[in-house]
Amino acid sequence: MRQGAVRLEREGAVAFVTLANPGRLNAMSRAMWRALRAVFDGELARDASLRCVIVRGEAGQFCAGGDISEYPSFRFDEALLREFHENEVWAALAAMRACELPLVAQIEGACMGAGLEIASCCDIRLAGESAKFGAPIAKLGFPMAPREAALVRGAVGDALARDMLLAASVHGAQRLYAAGFLLAVLPDAEVASRALAHAARIAELAPKAARANKRTLAAASAESLLATAYDYADSPEHREGIAAFLAKRPPVF
Repeated sequence: MRQGAVRLEREGAVAFVTLANPGRLNAMSRAMWRALRAVFDGELARDASLRCVIVRGEAGQFCAGGDISEYPSFRFDEALLREFHENEVWAALAAMRACELPLVAQIEGACMGAGLEIASCCDIRLAGESAKFGAPIAKLGFPMAPREAALVRGAVGDALARDMLLAASVHGAQRLYAAGFLLAVLPDAEVASRALAHAARIAELAPKAARANKRTLAAASAESLLATAYDYADSPEHREGIAAFLAKRPPVF
């Protein structure tokens, strides 16, 4: 039985997390959710040499949602359904959200349902001009799980989230750009190269500062970080950045 896969590859300091489910527009199977969690809880959490991650789909498609062919095996049992959403889907999304590396979403083609949730966990989202976004699960007769809905609402905004969930609407990339979900809408043929260029730019910058910025942006309040907010003062990275600026040379982090 085909279950799909989540591949982890790297090019220098940039890692690539690729969603792959051929023939199903990379729809997320249960095995893929577990694999996604393992990737973010595993090497991406341990490898200090990595500085940025690109999240993408195989063959010009990001992710079309969940793999509906699996749904009859568990969705009609409350306990099994809860297990799926809380201990597989949310566990994977939480692992992505906990990742201190900057995450760049390379969005091509379909970004629906589960794909929208995965993209919502990324820090920077770049999309092709033909990309489509939505969560039309109302057509399937079920709502989005609470924590997943809150995640999407926080990323796309209240108005779009309500339209996607209540009217099963699908929107184009320009609409998501206008809502602030996307950093840029690009010609389809340029999405991969531009995502790599953006990730490479991030990878050249101070890695500990990037991790600290992610902790700050993720914190419930700025006050919760005050105890350790300035412990970078005497760090080599901090000294190098200031010294390089004053010497009018590129910093080496």
